[in-house]
Amino acid sequence: MPAAWWRRLRAYLTPPPLDEAPWQQALAACPLAQRLDSCRQQELRRLVGVFLARKRFHALADAELSDALCTLIAMQACIPVLQQGPKALRGWRDVLVYPGEFKVKRSHHDDRTGVVTEGDDVLIGEAWERGPLVLSLADVQLDLAQPWDGYNVVAHEIAHKLDMLDGPPDGVPVLPPHIPRRQWIVAFQRAFDRLSSDVARGRDTLIDPYAAEGPDEFFAVVSELHWSQPGVLRRADGAVADLLQAYYGVSPAPG
Repeated sequence: MPAAWWRRLRAYLTPPPLDEAPWQQALAACPLAQRLDSCRQQELRRLVGVFLARKRFHALADAELSDALCTLIAMQACIPVLQQGPKALRGWRDVLVYPGEFKVKRSHHDDRTGVVTEGDDVLIGEAWERGPLVLSLADVQLDLAQPWDGYNVVAHEIAHKLDMLDGPPDGVPVLPPHIPRRQWIVAFQRAFDRLSSDVARGRDTLIDPYAAEGPDEFFAVVSELHWSQPGVLRRADGAVADLLQAYYGVSPAPG
């Protein structure tokens, strides 16, 4: 085996942790990472190194994407996989970054009438199964500036990526052995049904009504709450909050 090829393979399999200067710069700009304990910060530093070595960033529509911003995106993407490790980042490679909101063409089939309509959805993030992670840079930066407002586009889209590791998104990611799959499904389905009912009746909800779009969006939205407003999530549904804590680890966000 040629030595140069082996060195490239070894660097891919075990990339070095992020260098000290960019690590400290990113840490100073990410309040969520700052609140992690020292052990989780060191694991995060290792994961960010893996992310930056294995993913490719693409600036679209004249987005201004510096190395520092790529590192911050990687940092936020790696926080939700601290417990799962680098294997949770498998199956995709590209990060597409727009300067702000972007449009995606959608086709909708009405099961009742059979009519297919087409239109544009305006998004701030998207995750494709075995495809890219797509982000609005303006919203990434807003989440860094307002980390405890209940929203985090990177956490939302990484939740979708975790959900899709075993196939199309259904709100049930690959679970570790200490979380019974049936317990997860029952608790999340009950919470989703309750939210859907409240939204349909026009009631105010602690969880963003967008979560009622489907079980996959419910999982992504409550994942945002876990990392930004865990106290709100616990008031909304303690069973879901407990399961997300078991899955992601204790949130460092203020309660």
